[in-house]
Amino acid sequence: MATPTEIRLDRAAKVLHVSFDDGTEFALPAEYLRVESPSAEVQGHHPGQKQIVAGRRHVGIIGIEPVGHYAVRLIFDDLHDTGIYAWDYLHEMGRDQDRKWAAYLAALAERGLSREPG
Repeated sequence: MATPTEIRLDRAAKVLHVSFDDGTEFALPAEYLRVESPSAEVQGHHPGQKQIVAGRRHVGIIGIEPVGHYAVRLIFDDLHDTGIYAWDYLHEMGRDQDRKWAAYLAALAERGLSREPG
């Protein structure tokens, strides 16, 4: 499992920069992190229950809290704060960002939803 060597929030750009000890570095937009939150609210409790979260284009991160030595809790300005982002999940989010983002945009379009706040 790759472990972060640096986690840095660029509040103005609304991007979380994460560097890992395997040499990978990712710039993860707050909107992407929010709509792919590992929380049960977003992912559901069973496969196939994932919720498509719309209207979060302008969401920001207002807090980062460590969770043991294995994760962080991100607090978003829409007050979502229940996702615990384990190191392996953050690494996966960076590694699979293009694929996950394209799937999210397709799911929005399929349902007639928008990234823009309602």
